[in-house]
Amino acid sequence: MYRIYRKANGGGEPVQRCVSTEDGDDLEYLAFSSLEGISVQEGGGRVRHLITTRLGGVSQGEFARMNFSVDRGDRPEAVRANYGRIAKVLGCRPEDMVASHQTHTTNIRRVTGQDRGKGVVRPRDYENIDGLITDEKGIALATFFADCVPLLFVDPSHGAVGLAHSGWRGTAGRMGERMVKAMADAFGSVPEELYAAVGPSICRDCYEVSQEVAHVFTDMLGSRVAVPGRQEGKFQLDLWLANELILQEAGIPKEHIAVTDICTCHNGEYLFSHRASGGRRGNIGVFLMLEEK
Repeated sequence: MYRIYRKANGGGEPVQRCVSTEDGDDLEYLAFSSLEGISVQEGGGRVRHLITTRLGGVSQGEFARMNFSVDRGDRPEAVRANYGRIAKVLGCRPEDMVASHQTHTTNIRRVTGQDRGKGVVRPRDYENIDGLITDEKGIALATFFADCVPLLFVDPSHGAVGLAHSGWRGTAGRMGERMVKAMADAFGSVPEELYAAVGPSICRDCYEVSQEVAHVFTDMLGSRVAVPGRQEGKFQLDLWLANELILQEAGIPKEHIAVTDICTCHNGEYLFSHRASGGRRGNIGVFLMLEEK
Protein backbone atom coordinates (compact mmCIF):
# COMPACT_ATOMS: atom_id res chain seq x y z
CA MET A 1 0.00 0.00 0.00
CA TYR A 2 1.31 3.45 -0.93
CA ARG A 3 2.79 5.31 2.04
CA ILE A 4 1.08 8.66 2.53
CA TYR A 5 1.98 11.69 4.62
CA ARG A 6 -0.69 12.71 7.13
CA LYS A 7 -0.97 16.04 8.91
CA ALA A 8 -1.79 16.45 12.59
CA ASN A 9 -5.14 18.24 12.51
CA GLY A 10 -5.93 18.93 16.12
CA GLY A 11 -7.90 15.80 16.86
CA GLY A 12 -9.92 15.62 13.67
CA GLU A 13 -11.01 12.39 12.05
CA PRO A 14 -8.33 10.53 10.05
CA VAL A 15 -9.47 9.77 6.52
CA GLN A 16 -9.84 6.02 6.07
CA ARG A 17 -8.03 4.15 3.27
CA CYS A 18 -10.07 1.53 1.44
CA VAL A 19 -9.21 -0.90 -1.35
CA SER A 20 -11.47 -2.58 -3.89
CA THR A 21 -10.38 -4.90 -6.68
CA GLU A 22 -11.83 -3.85 -10.04
CA ASP A 23 -10.97 -5.55 -13.33
CA GLY A 24 -7.95 -7.19 -11.67
CA ASP A 25 -6.47 -3.93 -10.30
CA ASP A 26 -6.40 -2.67 -6.74
CA LEU A 27 -8.48 0.51 -6.65
CA GLU A 28 -7.64 2.55 -3.58
CA TYR A 29 -9.95 5.29 -2.33
CA LEU A 30 -10.54 7.37 0.79
CA ALA A 31 -13.62 7.73 2.99
CA PHE A 32 -14.80 9.30 6.24
CA SER A 33 -16.08 6.70 8.70
CA SER A 34 -18.44 9.29 10.20
CA LEU A 35 -20.29 9.58 6.87
CA GLU A 36 -20.06 6.14 5.35
CA GLY A 37 -23.04 3.99 6.08
CA ILE A 38 -25.17 6.65 7.79
CA SER A 39 -28.75 5.41 7.67
CA VAL A 40 -31.28 8.00 6.60
CA GLN A 41 -34.62 8.22 8.37
CA GLU A 42 -36.57 9.55 5.40
CA GLY A 43 -37.31 6.54 3.19
CA GLY A 44 -34.45 4.41 4.52
CA GLY A 45 -31.23 3.55 2.71
CA ARG A 46 -27.59 4.31 3.47
CA VAL A 47 -25.10 6.99 2.50
CA ARG A 48 -22.23 5.98 0.20
CA HIS A 49 -19.25 8.16 -0.63
CA LEU A 50 -15.66 7.94 -1.75
CA ILE A 51 -12.71 10.13 -2.63
CA THR A 52 -10.53 8.73 -5.38
CA THR A 53 -6.75 8.49 -5.30
CA ARG A 54 -4.49 8.16 -8.34
CA LEU A 55 -4.49 4.37 -7.92
CA GLY A 56 -6.71 1.88 -9.70
CA GLY A 57 -7.60 3.57 -13.00
CA VAL A 58 -6.47 3.19 -16.60
CA SER A 59 -5.26 6.69 -17.50
CA GLN A 60 -1.57 7.08 -18.34
CA GLY A 61 1.25 9.62 -18.16
CA GLU A 62 0.60 12.71 -16.06
CA PHE A 63 -3.01 11.54 -15.67
CA ALA A 64 -2.05 8.18 -14.17
CA ARG A 65 -4.17 6.49 -13.25
CA MET A 66 -7.58 7.40 -11.85
CA ASN A 67 -8.33 10.70 -13.60
CA PHE A 68 -11.74 12.28 -14.23
CA SER A 69 -10.81 15.27 -16.40
CA VAL A 70 -11.15 15.17 -20.19
CA ASP A 71 -10.32 18.88 -20.52
CA ARG A 72 -6.60 18.55 -19.85
CA GLY A 73 -5.68 16.05 -22.56
CA ASP A 74 -6.53 12.59 -21.22
CA ARG A 75 -8.17 10.05 -23.53
CA PRO A 76 -11.99 10.16 -23.19
CA GLU A 77 -12.19 6.36 -23.29
CA ALA A 78 -9.82 6.15 -20.31
CA VAL A 79 -11.91 8.60 -18.30
CA ARG A 80 -15.08 6.66 -19.17
CA ALA A 81 -13.43 3.46 -17.96
CA ASN A 82 -12.45 5.18 -14.70
CA TYR A 83 -16.06 6.26 -14.13
CA GLY A 84 -17.12 2.67 -14.74
CA ARG A 85 -14.75 1.34 -12.10
CA ILE A 86 -15.92 3.84 -9.49
CA ALA A 87 -19.56 3.10 -10.30
CA LYS A 88 -18.95 -0.56 -9.47
CA VAL A 89 -17.52 0.36 -6.08
CA LEU A 90 -20.51 2.60 -5.32
CA GLY A 91 -23.03 0.04 -6.57
CA CYS A 92 -24.43 2.23 -9.34
CA ARG A 93 -23.88 2.91 -13.06
CA PRO A 94 -22.11 5.83 -14.79
CA GLU A 95 -25.59 6.68 -16.08
CA ASP A 96 -26.60 7.35 -12.45
CA MET A 97 -23.85 9.94 -11.89
CA VAL A 98 -24.26 13.73 -12.18
CA ALA A 99 -21.19 15.97 -12.48
CA SER A 100 -20.65 19.58 -11.47
CA HIS A 101 -19.31 22.27 -13.84
CA GLN A 102 -16.80 24.01 -11.61
CA THR A 103 -15.72 27.60 -12.23
CA HIS A 104 -15.00 28.74 -8.64
CA THR A 105 -18.52 30.05 -8.08
CA THR A 106 -20.87 29.51 -5.15
CA ASN A 107 -23.71 28.40 -7.45
CA ILE A 108 -25.64 25.30 -6.33
CA ARG A 109 -27.92 23.00 -8.32
CA ARG A 110 -30.64 20.73 -7.01
CA VAL A 111 -30.21 17.42 -8.84
CA THR A 112 -33.19 15.26 -9.84
CA GLY A 113 -33.66 12.04 -11.75
CA GLN A 114 -33.85 14.02 -15.00
CA ASP A 115 -30.18 14.94 -14.52
CA ARG A 116 -28.87 11.36 -14.43
CA GLY A 117 -25.73 10.95 -16.49
CA LYS A 118 -25.13 14.65 -17.12
CA GLY A 119 -21.47 15.51 -17.39
CA VAL A 120 -20.56 11.81 -17.36
CA VAL A 121 -22.30 9.95 -20.20
CA ARG A 122 -24.20 12.86 -21.76
CA PRO A 123 -23.73 16.63 -22.03
CA ARG A 124 -24.69 18.99 -19.23
CA ASP A 125 -27.40 21.58 -19.87
CA TYR A 126 -26.01 23.79 -17.10
CA GLU A 127 -22.72 25.51 -16.35
CA ASN A 128 -20.97 27.37 -13.52
CA ILE A 129 -22.16 24.94 -10.83
CA ASP A 130 -19.80 24.24 -7.91
CA GLY A 131 -22.34 22.67 -5.56
CA LEU A 132 -24.83 19.82 -5.99
CA ILE A 133 -27.64 18.71 -3.67
CA THR A 134 -30.23 15.95 -3.95
CA ASP A 135 -32.76 13.95 -1.95
CA GLU A 136 -33.25 11.31 -4.65
CA LYS A 137 -31.83 7.86 -4.03
CA GLY A 138 -29.55 6.13 -6.49
CA ILE A 139 -28.05 9.35 -7.91
CA ALA A 140 -24.30 9.77 -7.36
CA LEU A 141 -23.17 13.40 -7.15
CA ALA A 142 -19.67 14.01 -8.54
CA THR A 143 -17.22 16.88 -8.07
CA PHE A 144 -13.52 17.20 -8.94
CA PHE A 145 -10.37 18.46 -7.24
CA ALA A 146 -6.61 18.95 -7.39
CA ASP A 147 -5.93 21.03 -4.22
CA CYS A 148 -9.28 22.79 -3.69
CA VAL A 149 -11.50 21.67 -0.83
CA PRO A 150 -14.28 19.07 -1.17
CA LEU A 151 -17.22 19.68 1.17
CA LEU A 152 -19.59 16.79 1.85
CA PHE A 153 -22.99 17.09 3.57
CA VAL A 154 -25.44 14.49 4.86
CA ASP A 155 -28.91 15.11 6.29
CA PRO A 156 -30.04 11.78 7.80
CA SER A 157 -33.32 13.27 9.05
CA HIS A 158 -34.59 14.39 5.65
CA GLY A 159 -32.72 11.91 3.44
CA ALA A 160 -30.59 14.41 1.51
CA VAL A 161 -26.93 14.90 0.59
CA GLY A 162 -24.78 17.69 -0.84
CA LEU A 163 -21.34 17.97 -2.39
CA ALA A 164 -19.38 21.16 -3.11
CA HIS A 165 -16.11 22.41 -4.57
CA SER A 166 -14.59 25.20 -2.44
CA GLY A 167 -11.25 26.74 -3.42
CA TRP A 168 -10.16 30.01 -1.89
CA ARG A 169 -12.74 31.96 -3.89
CA GLY A 170 -15.54 29.59 -2.93
CA THR A 171 -14.43 29.61 0.69
CA ALA A 172 -14.25 33.42 0.68
CA GLY A 173 -17.82 33.30 -0.63
CA ARG A 174 -18.76 30.98 2.28
CA MET A 175 -19.69 28.06 0.06
CA GLY A 176 -20.24 25.79 3.07
CA GLU A 177 -22.80 28.17 4.54
CA ARG A 178 -24.52 28.50 1.16
CA MET A 179 -24.80 24.72 0.94
CA VAL A 180 -26.43 24.56 4.39
CA LYS A 181 -28.94 27.22 3.34
CA ALA A 182 -29.63 25.51 0.00
CA MET A 183 -30.38 22.21 1.75
CA ALA A 184 -32.61 23.99 4.27
CA ASP A 185 -34.54 25.72 1.49
CA ALA A 186 -34.86 22.61 -0.68
CA PHE A 187 -35.37 19.84 1.88
CA GLY A 188 -36.10 21.48 5.22
CA SER A 189 -32.68 20.52 6.55
CA VAL A 190 -31.83 21.76 10.04
CA PRO A 191 -28.15 22.75 10.46
CA GLU A 192 -27.89 21.08 13.87
CA GLU A 193 -28.87 17.74 12.29
CA LEU A 194 -26.40 17.87 9.39
CA TYR A 195 -23.13 15.95 9.18
CA ALA A 196 -20.29 17.41 7.10
CA ALA A 197 -16.72 16.68 6.06
CA VAL A 198 -13.84 18.81 4.80
CA GLY A 199 -12.08 16.52 2.34
CA PRO A 200 -8.44 16.00 1.27
CA SER A 201 -7.01 19.21 -0.18
CA ILE A 202 -4.03 21.51 0.15
CA CYS A 203 -2.86 22.16 3.73
CA ARG A 204 -1.78 25.43 5.31
CA ASP A 205 1.94 24.64 5.05
CA CYS A 206 1.69 24.22 1.27
CA TYR A 207 -0.74 27.03 0.47
CA GLU A 208 1.01 30.38 0.13
CA VAL A 209 -1.19 33.35 -0.79
CA SER A 210 -0.86 37.09 -1.13
CA GLN A 211 -1.50 39.52 1.71
CA GLU A 212 -4.64 40.69 -0.11
CA VAL A 213 -6.11 37.17 -0.17
CA ALA A 214 -5.05 36.50 3.42
CA HIS A 215 -6.81 39.65 4.65
CA VAL A 216 -10.07 38.52 3.05
CA PHE A 217 -9.99 35.53 5.39
CA THR A 218 -8.59 37.12 8.53
CA ASP A 219 -11.16 39.91 8.30
CA MET A 220 -13.92 37.28 8.02
CA LEU A 221 -12.69 34.53 10.35
CA GLY A 222 -9.85 35.85 12.50
CA SER A 223 -6.07 35.66 12.48
CA ARG A 224 -5.82 31.87 12.95
CA VAL A 225 -6.78 31.11 9.34
CA ALA A 226 -3.76 32.82 7.75
CA VAL A 227 -0.31 33.14 9.30
CA PRO A 228 2.80 34.97 8.01
CA GLY A 229 4.59 32.97 5.37
CA ARG A 230 8.21 32.26 4.62
CA GLN A 231 8.46 35.23 2.26
CA GLU A 232 7.77 38.83 3.19
CA GLY A 233 4.26 39.87 2.20
CA LYS A 234 3.10 36.24 1.84
CA PHE A 235 0.82 34.21 4.10
CA GLN A 236 -0.02 30.54 4.63
CA LEU A 237 -3.78 30.08 4.29
CA ASP A 238 -5.55 27.30 6.21
CA LEU A 239 -8.53 26.34 4.07
CA TRP A 240 -9.28 23.35 6.31
CA LEU A 241 -9.80 25.56 9.35
CA ALA A 242 -11.55 28.29 7.35
CA ASN A 243 -14.14 25.85 6.04
CA GLU A 244 -14.59 24.21 9.43
CA LEU A 245 -15.27 27.61 11.02
CA ILE A 246 -17.73 28.56 8.27
CA LEU A 247 -19.62 25.29 8.76
CA GLN A 248 -19.78 25.90 12.51
CA GLU A 249 -20.99 29.46 11.97
CA ALA A 250 -23.67 28.04 9.67
CA GLY A 251 -24.97 26.01 12.62
CA ILE A 252 -23.42 22.55 12.16
CA PRO A 253 -22.15 21.24 15.51
CA LYS A 254 -18.37 20.85 15.74
CA GLU A 255 -18.79 17.18 16.66
CA HIS A 256 -20.66 16.65 13.35
CA ILE A 257 -17.77 17.97 11.23
CA ALA A 258 -14.93 15.70 10.06
CA VAL A 259 -11.75 17.41 8.85
CA THR A 260 -9.17 15.74 6.64
CA ASP A 261 -5.66 14.92 7.74
CA ILE A 262 -4.36 14.32 4.19
CA CYS A 263 -2.84 17.10 2.08
CA THR A 264 -2.97 16.76 -1.70
CA CYS A 265 0.24 18.74 -2.23
CA HIS A 266 2.26 16.68 0.25
CA ASN A 267 1.04 13.51 -1.51
CA GLY A 268 1.31 14.43 -5.18
CA GLU A 269 2.02 10.86 -6.30
CA TYR A 270 -1.03 9.58 -4.45
CA LEU A 271 -3.51 12.42 -5.08
CA PHE A 272 -3.62 14.96 -7.90
CA SER A 273 -2.22 18.35 -6.86
CA HIS A 274 -2.06 21.42 -9.08
CA ARG A 275 0.74 23.00 -7.06
CA ALA A 276 2.82 19.86 -6.67
CA SER A 277 2.63 19.07 -10.40
CA GLY A 278 3.02 22.58 -11.74
CA GLY A 279 -0.39 22.22 -13.36
CA ARG A 280 0.36 18.98 -15.23
CA ARG A 281 -2.22 16.71 -13.65
CA GLY A 282 -5.63 15.10 -13.70
CA ASN A 283 -8.47 15.47 -11.20
CA ILE A 284 -9.52 13.60 -8.08
CA GLY A 285 -13.18 12.61 -8.08
CA VAL A 286 -15.42 12.86 -5.02
CA PHE A 287 -18.70 10.94 -5.15
CA LEU A 288 -21.65 11.00 -2.74
CA MET A 289 -25.01 9.26 -2.96
CA LEU A 290 -28.01 7.86 -1.12
CA GLU A 291 -28.26 4.14 -1.73
CA GLU A 292 -31.51 2.73 -2.99
CA LYS A 293 -33.00 0.25 -0.52
